[in-house]
Amino acid sequence: MVKVPQGVTLVVGLGISGRAICRHLQRHECPFMVADTRVAPPGEDDFRAAHPGVALYRGPLTELDMHAAQEIVLSPGVDPKTPGLEALGERLGASGEPFVVGEIALFVRAARAPIAAITGANAKSTVTTLLGEMAAEAGRRVAVGGNLGTPALDLLAEHPDAELYVLELSSFQLEATPRLGAESAAFLNLSEDHLDRHGDLAGYRAAKQAIFRGARHAVVNAEDPATWPDAPPPALERFTTAAPAVGEWGIGAHDDGDGLRDWLMHGDTPLMPAAAVRLAGRHNQANALAALAMGRRLGLELAAMRRVLERFPGLPHRGELIAEVKGVRWINDSKGTNVGATLAAIAGLGPTLDGRLILLAGGVGKGADFAPLATPLARYGREAVLFGRDADRLAAALDGAVALTPVMDLEAAMHRADAIACPGDCVLLSPACASLDQFPNYQARGEAFRAAVQRLAAEVTR
Repeated sequence: MVKVPQGVTLVVGLGISGRAICRHLQRHECPFMVADTRVAPPGEDDFRAAHPGVALYRGPLTELDMHAAQEIVLSPGVDPKTPGLEALGERLGASGEPFVVGEIALFVRAARAPIAAITGANAKSTVTTLLGEMAAEAGRRVAVGGNLGTPALDLLAEHPDAELYVLELSSFQLEATPRLGAESAAFLNLSEDHLDRHGDLAGYRAAKQAIFRGARHAVVNAEDPATWPDAPPPALERFTTAAPAVGEWGIGAHDDGDGLRDWLMHGDTPLMPAAAVRLAGRHNQANALAALAMGRRLGLELAAMRRVLERFPGLPHRGELIAEVKGVRWINDSKGTNVGATLAAIAGLGPTLDGRLILLAGGVGKGADFAPLATPLARYGREAVLFGRDADRLAAALDGAVALTPVMDLEAAMHRADAIACPGDCVLLSPACASLDQFPNYQARGEAFRAAVQRLAAEVTR
């Protein structure tokens, strides 16, 4: 049995966030050691070069005596129920806080500016980026990161004069955060994901609910009660894609002199035409409303927020329009790795099309129920072209709702889509699955889609 020395902080997990934890502890001259269950963790050489003399334990945590540690800090990829950790979950440290915490707990202790935090099964990266852009446009010194881009703890060093931190937070980060204390916290939506970690949807929701601990303002989805806080903070606002009630953020008809048009609204106050939001689809208009609600709480001027919404093109692999070829739009939503994300993309794009939607889907389904995709595809779909490990499960769930074509891989799916698409149609890569059966990650899958669409566009223009 290997013992952690008395008073030493134990960092568990030598991933991207684990390395950021190490850098933070070193900056604060806090003695630490690292443990990783992998025999040869990636980045080990870089770690040893950056932290000479710091002990690194590799192997089962059950062979590590952690009881003398000052505290244990987990990387988000480490399950708190990992053998060797599960019995420590209820223990309190010397400070009275939990003995086992995550990186965001360290961030909260050190941050000297308000925190705006965003979570959800889907769209959290889009809303985080929107809000960060809005704050910068309004002249704030803002630092954006967390589960997106720069690890939260590195933001403290890279932006010491920040007036606002905007963080995307995953369920893995939140479940190890005793109290976030956000000035504004948004829970955008909930659908099945990460059930291998959280057990069931209730466990996933419970982890997400940690975003509201100590929050002074909450933004939630009026159409998804699962996002509503169990213990509401002092101020709570809702957004919806329907006409808003008093105090809600929504989409309503407004006559701006050119007849009735859909506008983003706060209650009965018109904010901007929905068509002026550059991001396509109703789901992205909902994202805009969530960002507006948080921005108003943070004191950002409407004019600055509108300017961002009018120009923001979206993030790569998240509803990204690659090209329009022969009247057909090709959209890369490779980050649609769960059913909820794909549902949002179909429901958001479908009503805006002159033609029909061709869905490219498949991969590793992570045990999800694909049945909810059947209804919107029956309404908007021309065909679902299915590939990857769980194509058969997708086909069984969608049978009878839309025409189905199984193929071997994404390249074959794109050939099929090109053959059947008509002007006014949209070819949507939104797989509802992880990519790891055929690609290293969703980014590689999206890049393969992008390259193929660009080749198709080049052939048409020759």
